[in-house]
Amino acid sequence: MTVRWSGHTGASSYKITATPKNSPDLPVFAQFSGSTVMGSVNSLSPNTVYTMRVEAMDNAINVLSSAETEETTAPDVPSIIQAYSKHSDSITVEFTPVPGATGYIIRAENEAGFFQETMVPSSPGTVVNLSPYSDYTVSVMSYNSGGRSQPSYPVQARTAMVAPALQSVSPTNDTIEVTWVPVDHAVLYSLTVIMEGSNTRLKVTTSQTNITFTDLEPGVTYCIKATAFDSDGIPGDDITIYQITRPPVPGDVQVSLSLSRSLELYVYWQAVRGADLYYAVSSNGQNCTASGEMYCIISPLNCSENHMVTVTAQNEAGPSSPSQPEALLTCTCYTNTHKHTPANNDPRADPCPPDSVEVGEVGVGNCSVTWAAAPWVDYYVAYVKRIDGAEEQCNTTSTTCYYNCHCSYTYLTTVFAYNGAGTSPQGPILNYTTVPCCPENVSISLISTETLEISWSPVRGAELYETVAADGSDTIHCSDTMPLCALSDLTCNSLYSVVVRPCSDIRGCNDTCTAHTQETAPCSPEILNITQMNSSAVQVLWRGPNRQATYTVKAVASGSTLTCSSSGTSCDVTDLPCGTTYEVSAYANTSAGQSLPSYSVPLETGPCCPLTLTVDQVTQSMTRVEWPPATGAQSYITSLTSPRGNAKCHTMDTHCLMGCITCQTNYSVSIEAISMTGHKSQCTYHGFASNACCPSGVRLYGMANNTLRVHWRGSDSPYGYSADLYGTSTNYTCSPALGSNSCDIPQIACGQVYTVVVAPITSEGYKVSFCPGRLYSVSCSGNSVGY
Repeated sequence: MTVRWSGHTGASSYKITATPKNSPDLPVFAQFSGSTVMGSVNSLSPNTVYTMRVEAMDNAINVLSSAETEETTAPDVPSIIQAYSKHSDSITVEFTPVPGATGYIIRAENEAGFFQETMVPSSPGTVVNLSPYSDYTVSVMSYNSGGRSQPSYPVQARTAMVAPALQSVSPTNDTIEVTWVPVDHAVLYSLTVIMEGSNTRLKVTTSQTNITFTDLEPGVTYCIKATAFDSDGIPGDDITIYQITRPPVPGDVQVSLSLSRSLELYVYWQAVRGADLYYAVSSNGQNCTASGEMYCIISPLNCSENHMVTVTAQNEAGPSSPSQPEALLTCTCYTNTHKHTPANNDPRADPCPPDSVEVGEVGVGNCSVTWAAAPWVDYYVAYVKRIDGAEEQCNTTSTTCYYNCHCSYTYLTTVFAYNGAGTSPQGPILNYTTVPCCPENVSISLISTETLEISWSPVRGAELYETVAADGSDTIHCSDTMPLCALSDLTCNSLYSVVVRPCSDIRGCNDTCTAHTQETAPCSPEILNITQMNSSAVQVLWRGPNRQATYTVKAVASGSTLTCSSSGTSCDVTDLPCGTTYEVSAYANTSAGQSLPSYSVPLETGPCCPLTLTVDQVTQSMTRVEWPPATGAQSYITSLTSPRGNAKCHTMDTHCLMGCITCQTNYSVSIEAISMTGHKSQCTYHGFASNACCPSGVRLYGMANNTLRVHWRGSDSPYGYSADLYGTSTNYTCSPALGSNSCDIPQIACGQVYTVVVAPITSEGYKVSFCPGRLYSVSCSGNSVGY
């Protein structure tokens, strides 16, 4: 047992003591140098629990430290009893069990470097995934929780050979041939054959790679088992396959003729063992098959034919030999001795049915059936049956019959020949389907400006509908199984001819259907220009490539829509409000519908004029102009115009102070409102007359009897002047006559300081408020007035 420990400082040696637990055996010890940290103790008993003690000692053999643990030794070594190979990819080993082992390990190896260990619970154990017919050295080890034992004494063993790959065939109904590829190292092969449902077996040996088993039962399955042997006579793997022999030849073959409307040959036979399919062949190449029934039918037949019929049975091994041929002559055209003899002394016979029968349409609702003339025929009868049960027949001595045929129907047609001896067998039945009818209730609607939706009633027999729309320069196709179609990407303002043609796989398409016409919506116009005619009207000019169209122009703003219409290329949009932005578009109208609108063009009307305007003279040369906000206006240019001079102000406010005003002058007042995009509106208002100028040279003179005289210089005020004295306790006013430039104020209180203001009178009778005042001191002594 091997022990590992950690080193101890100062230790010069280590001693390991293995003491068996629950055993009378003596302890075993081993001693190692101080530089060792792992050591083994030998000569221990297998499958025994030991107490393992490690002691660290100094030079004086004193124990410095110690540690111990318990472990179990591995079980004893098993012995191999025998090793053998039952299969080409495995070796089985039998060995003696050992006490205390929880399992075993089988080791297989060879000189080529192969090595494999397989765990097994007990004896025997098998090693798999080996190469066939190869030598291996095998040994066995036991193991438990303490580990694994030493390997057993090795034994040599060889895997078996592979089984031969058999291939078998049954060339006849009583033989089976078996072949195979040679097996490496095989010198002999053994094959055993057992018939299904029997205990009888046939065993053969051969050194060849093929063999034929003869005298077997036909139609029987055989089990074939094969094994290869080497030179030591040791068998390899075996293989089993199954092979059925070919069926026997069918017997009691009988043939008969059916004289119904169609001439048919019935072939009967007896069932044979092991057959899956029966195959009847006529000497003229016709045939029929059957799998469950013991008969089959050869058809169609022609009159006066000689048939030699054989029957062959078949299974997965192949066909049997054909039966003896049975002869038969078709029954028509035999001489009927009970009928009269014609004038040319030829014997009368039942006529043969006519050949080369063809059906076709010669016109709308009119079909024909034609055939080749047959000998000994007095007349023909053509039978025509419609698929819904309606029947029609035609008697004629010619080789053509005509009958009414409706569209969308299938007709079954056959022709019989007649003479004095009787009637022919039924000729070939022709299945003819007429072309599908033209659809009814065709409806064409314009679902968008350039898309037509066409619908119609379903047509019996139509498997596909082809819709074609053409306008002379372009053709659009649509194919669908449903009675509905949409044709898109059409040309606007075009007259299309639309045809719906039902089609079938058998007859093709009906090309006689009536065309319907539908015009697409007009093309969208293109706005070329918008011209301002006045402040509330514009002219819109467009280009419209339509025939007989009326155009409508629509100007749309928030809460407002204005329109105008014309059949030409322009129209006037009037009553446009100021300060509004419109999106202008145009569309065309025809009897087919309305076009998509043109691309829109923005239109902005000029800003509105302020509703009111006031002009106030603030000083003799300055006025204040005010107005309310105007819709659509961002800025304003205010103008006062007169022959004596002009004043102008540009502002974004709704008021403006304007200087350089000449007094006693008539001005015309206007505002130019400007939008944020530069559109302008000229606004004119009532005139404004500036007030008379304030007088100059205002003087105050003392007069007798406490009278003061106010004197001034100034241009004549049309409405006169007013002179005012504002004292500390008393105010005085005098108004001179028109044209006078002075006035007297009696009973003036002396000893005060007065402010003298002389101002013109306005047309409304008010005094101008902006004239300046002069201060005068009036004393009470004499007539002195101080300034």
